[in-house]
Amino acid sequence: MSLGFTEILLILVAILLLFGGKRIPEIARALGRASYEYKKAKNILKDEAKGLKEAIEDSMDKPEQYDPSKDKERPEN
Repeated sequence: MSLGFTEILLILVAILLLFGGKRIPEIARALGRASYEYKKAKNILKDEAKGLKEAIEDSMDKPEQYDPSKDKERPEN
């Protein structure tokens, strides 16, 4: 489903009537900032997920040996 020229023109006219000519640039700037922040947050999360994945893979390659003397949950007798 795609929008044709007439549908896009009607949407733009409706936006112009609803918000007026002075508010449209403000709305466009706000949408641009929101889009930028979204992309920035998405990239940060992607980088963190990549780091977490690498850390998990590293820990899977080098399993730690269990040392019962370091077990702090078990009470000593």
